Amino acid sequence: MTPDFLNPDELEVALRQIGAERYHILHPFHRLLHDGKLNRGQVQAWALNRYYYQAAIPAKDSWLMARLVSSELRREWRRRIEDHDGNIGPDGKFQGSGIERWLKLAEGVGLEREAVIRADQILPETRFAVDAYVHFVRDRSVLEAVASSLTELFSPKIISERVSGMLAHYDWISPETLAYFTPRLTQAPQDSDFALAYVKQHADTVEKQQAVLGALRFKCDVLWSQLDGLYFAYVAPGMIPPGCFVPAPERTPEATSA
Repeated sequence: MTPDFLNPDELEVALRQIGAERYHILHPFHRLLHDGKLNRGQVQAWALNRYYYQAAIPAKDSWLMARLVSSELRREWRRRIEDHDGNIGPDGKFQGSGIERWLKLAEGVGLEREAVIRADQILPETRFAVDAYVHFVRDRSVLEAVASSLTELFSPKIISERVSGMLAHYDWISPETLAYFTPRLTQAPQDSDFALAYVKQHADTVEKQQAVLGALRFKCDVLWSQLDGLYFAYVAPGMIPPGCFVPAPERTPEATSA
């Protein structure tokens, strides 16, 4: 059965429905993370693997920016790259970046900075999913590449839940550790507003609309599969692949007092 053509508002409803059904806020690993049910080593595994995704964002955005046909569009996408890679201010000093703030998060949960950057102990699921996302943005249409970023429509909710939950349940995590998420509460809506308007304007055939819906499903799968890897390696049944990060044994109260 051939799908119906959707008007722009109907297309937005369909996109938001994908998020309601597939966004990784629903994943069991995130439920454990936000509800304080993970130990320090499991949180470290999340921070380590998530860094590989964070570091890839400006790379995939650079691929897309190179394919944009106007200065206006390139300026918009360059801002995203600067959000993650940082920028040099008028005084010649580095103004900070999302990647740097994530490294501070990783250090705050007890990881070594250089080990995180090397990414030689991340899960294969993380590497395959993130690399597939970069290749998708590089190889598919500009419209699909833009649509794949629309998971940002749903990120303010997960950020608010993550920050409040982690601060409430992990006494070894401070607001400074989670400082990465503060600017994302304004950056993500700004990014998604632009991307959504672009998709609604340019998805002007049934084929293009189905392509953008597929792109958002793909991106949700990218995020979900990363958490699958974390869950099965570090939660249940706990099968850590060879060469991947192995958390230090949890110290018992008896061992601590001894």
